[in-house]
Amino acid sequence: MKIKRNFKKQKTAQKIPKKNVYETFSSWRYIFVSITVGTIALLLISRLAYLQLIEPEYLTNEADKRSLRVTESVAHRGNIEDRNGEELAISVPAYAIWADPKRVKAAFAFTQQELSESVVVNPKTGKETASKAYFYESKKWPALAEVLDIDLDQLADILQKPNSRFSYLKRQVNQQVVEYIKELKLAGISDQLESHRFYPTGEINANILGLTDLDSQGIEGIEKSYNSYLQGQSGQKKVRQDRLGNVIDNIEVLKVKKVAGNLQLSIDQRIQAVAYSELKRAIKINDAASGSLVVLDVNSGEIYAMVNYPSFNPNDRDQYRPYKLRNRAITDTFEPGSTVKPLVVSSALIYKKANVDELIDTSPGWMRIGGRRIRDGHNLGKIDLAMILKKSSNIGVSKLALRLEPDQLQQTFSDFGFGNNTGIGLIGESYGRLPLRRRWSDFELATMSFGYGITTTTLQLARAYAILGSGGVQYPVSILKNSVAAKGEQVIPNNIAREVVSMMEGVSEQGGTAPKAKVEGYRIAGKTGTSRKAVAGGYGDDYVAVFAGLAPASKPRFAIVVMINEPQGDRYYAGDVAAPVFSTVMKSALLLTHVRPDDENDSYTYLESN
Repeated sequence: MKIKRNFKKQKTAQKIPKKNVYETFSSWRYIFVSITVGTIALLLISRLAYLQLIEPEYLTNEADKRSLRVTESVAHRGNIEDRNGEELAISVPAYAIWADPKRVKAAFAFTQQELSESVVVNPKTGKETASKAYFYESKKWPALAEVLDIDLDQLADILQKPNSRFSYLKRQVNQQVVEYIKELKLAGISDQLESHRFYPTGEINANILGLTDLDSQGIEGIEKSYNSYLQGQSGQKKVRQDRLGNVIDNIEVLKVKKVAGNLQLSIDQRIQAVAYSELKRAIKINDAASGSLVVLDVNSGEIYAMVNYPSFNPNDRDQYRPYKLRNRAITDTFEPGSTVKPLVVSSALIYKKANVDELIDTSPGWMRIGGRRIRDGHNLGKIDLAMILKKSSNIGVSKLALRLEPDQLQQTFSDFGFGNNTGIGLIGESYGRLPLRRRWSDFELATMSFGYGITTTTLQLARAYAILGSGGVQYPVSILKNSVAAKGEQVIPNNIAREVVSMMEGVSEQGGTAPKAKVEGYRIAGKTGTSRKAVAGGYGDDYVAVFAGLAPASKPRFAIVVMINEPQGDRYYAGDVAAPVFSTVMKSALLLTHVRPDDENDSYTYLESN
């Protein structure tokens, strides 16, 4: 019985096989992997659906961040030319070298601890320097500092600014420097195209042209006065680039490029160069402090030359000093001295207080007015109006002034432009000083008649003489070349202007105060003026020497005024200091503009048709 029972158990055991543990594990792993893959697929599909349906612009924006760029088209500043097209100021391509400190820092494998612990010796100064070891271990960084003329320690300080992404290293560098820096292949160092202002004529025109800053914005002179016209506007557009930086599509224009305007000045550079050379020479020979000179076309109001000294070369910014940049022809005022005597004679004739042929008694060569004494160099006796100008008689012109009412003399000076701006449109112009009072003492009127108590500028005085030369017509003064003929305004009678110009011819003749003003082949009409400079409480020992004149006298074309400030030595009179400069410059101006010499017998017929 036992045997049978055991047999049944054994048989039952054989019918129910035992389950394999490895098969069970594989089954669960399969299920887990399936669920995981399914979950990931579901998440990916959900994310894709989310991006496609809910945030469809996300992927587009991400792609645009990697491919869209804004490019700039630089508008170079406009050129400035003289009346004949010669370039006086031009813009040439230049580059700015800049750094991305974050990229520079990422390019080094040093840790902050290693940098703080590293100490090296600056090869130039010999001093120990911490936290800058990586700038000295490579020869590239010292080479960069040298080509940019920057101290290596300073360069290291710039490139270690925390969280900085942009910093200028050097601006206004040329193409050769850029190519050299590119060969160094320094991470984080880039270049940027910009514009550099260059002045071909250097110091000759510096006082009138002015200059620009590093951003090509005018800061002085014509560059500042006409800045908005000259600067233009750079253009910007959005483009799409490939991974190599090539433009594959132009998307849109963000800012339209505005081409800069070019200026054509009335200046004739040939006359300008002669005028500057002669003025500089006279100032140095006479050890003077400064000076200015203006050449004005009497028939149009155009300025053919305007020079000043001292000056500086605007291409070398190290020479820049504010006093050297001042356009003294319009900013500096002075008492004009005897150069106003022709205007006083004009006033006496206008208001019929004198006749052309009248004789004025100047004996005994001096006179007292209001308890004060006025005198001539010597007793001239009875002289006519022409001789008053030729000998520059203070007595004669004072007697004419005392015949006038104060407001009459003031009005004449105002008609000739004293006390008003010239309309040239340049920043910094002075109006001068023309006192307006209800009551004047006789002594004040007398001294004003020979140029004391009033102040003017070189340009204002040139305009006054241009009015005489044009037959009493005042034309708008212009530093720009006129595109159409200028229209003038008659401010004094034509016949009186012609008479006074004829009287002024004697000044440059034998016995006059300025024979050195003569120009061979041409008749000259002018007047000297030598005045003491005012100081606190009176007048000092320094002088201003001025010569103002017209040529040719029979048919005036140019008015020129030369002002020499504080000539030293015994030769301080205008006839010795300023008149020779006038002669040389006037001769050049007449010859260069092909003005026909006037015959000694020519009359002043040109102005009768005005």
